[in-house]
Amino acid sequence: MPRPTPVRVVSELASRGYNAEREAVTLLARADDPDRAIEQATTSASPDTLTLSAKDVEAAVEALESSGPPAEPSETPDTPTANPSVSSGTTTHGTDERTDSPVETKGSTENEAAGDGTTERSVDPDLRSLDVQGDITGRSTGTGEYADFVATFRDRYERLSGLLRSRVNHRPTEAVDAMAGGSDAAIVGMIADIRSTASGHWLVELEDTTGVFPCLILKDREIANVVDELLLDELVAVEGTLAGDGGILFVDELHFPDVPRTYRPSTADRHVRAALISDVHVGSQEFAADAWSAFADWLHTEDAAAVEYLLVAGDMVEGVGVYPNQDEELDIVDIYDQYEAFSERLKEVPGDIEILLIPGNHDAVRLAEPQPGFDEELREIMSAHDARFSGNPATVTIEGVTILMYHGVSLDEVIAELPEEKANYDEPHKAMYQLLKKRHVAPQYGGHTRLAPEERDYLVMEEVPDVFHTGHVHKLGYGKYHNVLAINSGCWQEQTSFQRSVNIDPDVGYAPILDLDTLDLTIQKF
Repeated sequence: MPRPTPVRVVSELASRGYNAEREAVTLLARADDPDRAIEQATTSASPDTLTLSAKDVEAAVEALESSGPPAEPSETPDTPTANPSVSSGTTTHGTDERTDSPVETKGSTENEAAGDGTTERSVDPDLRSLDVQGDITGRSTGTGEYADFVATFRDRYERLSGLLRSRVNHRPTEAVDAMAGGSDAAIVGMIADIRSTASGHWLVELEDTTGVFPCLILKDREIANVVDELLLDELVAVEGTLAGDGGILFVDELHFPDVPRTYRPSTADRHVRAALISDVHVGSQEFAADAWSAFADWLHTEDAAAVEYLLVAGDMVEGVGVYPNQDEELDIVDIYDQYEAFSERLKEVPGDIEILLIPGNHDAVRLAEPQPGFDEELREIMSAHDARFSGNPATVTIEGVTILMYHGVSLDEVIAELPEEKANYDEPHKAMYQLLKKRHVAPQYGGHTRLAPEERDYLVMEEVPDVFHTGHVHKLGYGKYHNVLAINSGCWQEQTSFQRSVNIDPDVGYAPILDLDTLDLTIQKF
């Protein structure tokens, strides 16, 4: 019989009451006789074992090899094991932890339905709902004038400070400046400056609508551990004691807007799934066409029958002139031809799947964020299956589940500014945790991320999402932060020479599949 997929191995282990390390699952799936290996591993395991390790499996396989060939099988026909959604998505993690990896399953291209190999999603359309909030498209009012910048930051301050006011008894900086030395005080403000003193302490200047006030974080205080997470222009609250002359606040506590630890996400009322992908990059010589077609073929199979939504978080095409000498790596040099080619790829997706597309930094929209959605000409080109469009970022509510879609350019900024253990390219979900903590998708102004001044700051996370979906960095990463599922969905483009020059090794051909009724996550590899 053919060797089982890792997902079947996990299902069989679960039926026996066991979990397993990822390497252990791989070893069992590759064993000469996986069924006997599973039987041996589970029966020989210690009675108090709940999770099989790679060493447990290696010992079981060695025992099988020494015991000789199996007995003749009975005439009982094999019963195929169902292909469940395998995930640790129900596990709650803190700020610096990653969920145990969902098992990666190989996408099938075999015909699994009668006749033409396709599966009908005969779902009542009235059961479906997809609503987009916070779309900048058609609402941009910024002209680049000074007043626009003031309006953006004032709106950011008012909305984020509202998340902090209930936690601290703050006063405006001008009122704190008038208080007597030695008084207890609290301030809610944007970080205007961060610098270290000659003694190794940290001086943080906070700005509100009335002025700026210096705050000192002593190096031997516990909160000094979070100073390296601070970014200019983000909003925080501090509590402490004024110096004797009242000219500086010695900080005892520091608070981020953050996601409440008590947060509980919403789920759908029925079993329905969404595919979350990004960074297709059609038009590049390195576009992974075979992987994309395998993904599209899989969507036609019975295994994907519950996948009714496809969310694409930016970079439909490779674009033109995005980085130096990009033209040398283009398979399609005209931007409109790139979108025509992407549309043809979109037609491979089953026509009864609802599709939402937002732009990224390679797409033909303005680079400054928030990015308006595609113009009418590009929408017409990409009109296959009546795809929906939104700007970047977008908050999408699908059957009660709120998904914040953001292409993710600011992840570069966060990774560059923060220590590697708190934000890095190999674990992009950790950088996403920082954005959730700051409740803003691009908190720092004036760096690598281009930000457009608007009368409203569309990049604030005023409401907590159930799921946070990004792309851009071409790395697969996922985890939970205070019960919010963070997913960076990899890409569909093999490594380019530019990526090689900046040491980016992309994760290609992965499709995170989200169960909207449980928020469990399955990673399909194509």
